[in-house]
Amino acid sequence: MSQLARQRYTFRQYVDLEQLSPVKHEFLNGEVWAMAGGTPDHSAIAVNIAALLSTQLRGRPCRVFNSDLRIRVEATGLGTYPDVSVVCDSLQRDPEDPTGTTIVNPTLLVEVLSPSTEDYDQGEKLLNYKQVPSLMEIALVAHDAQRIDVWRREGASWSRTTFEGAAEAELSALGVVLPLQEVFRNPLEE
Repeated sequence: MSQLARQRYTFRQYVDLEQLSPVKHEFLNGEVWAMAGGTPDHSAIAVNIAALLSTQLRGRPCRVFNSDLRIRVEATGLGTYPDVSVVCDSLQRDPEDPTGTTIVNPTLLVEVLSPSTEDYDQGEKLLNYKQVPSLMEIALVAHDAQRIDVWRREGASWSRTTFEGAAEAELSALGVVLPLQEVFRNPLEE
């Protein structure tokens, strides 16, 4: 992620910048960074996950969103675009966003890791995500192996379960599974 010209922004200014920018940015502590573009594999993994979730959640009061949906962590101010988000309630929009395009109540967030952001996604960003009261699970999907780490809220703490190989990653808060072979499926290589 590259930082926009060294300047401090309010969240409202950040939202205004996003409306005019062809590139997505992340916001934290008054600073704005351009988000790195994804690879074809990164994009395909995210689409596979969104499709699996959409199919399994059909008929339930949950909506699946791609990386065009901005979420905000109210406790820390982080504004970002997870690869996949699920909201299982009515959308709660950030009151500081006059455009109404930022939500604050995801139930599940999915990040497909990439070499350039892997440490950040598994570190500072994960800590920020854990501050979202509505969030029940966070899935961090490896880019270089068939592996998904699922972080699950258990009361006031979080636990991590790693699913690898031919396993199915359980997202128990939603009552769905992600078969890793389907998540990482590439029909162009079959």
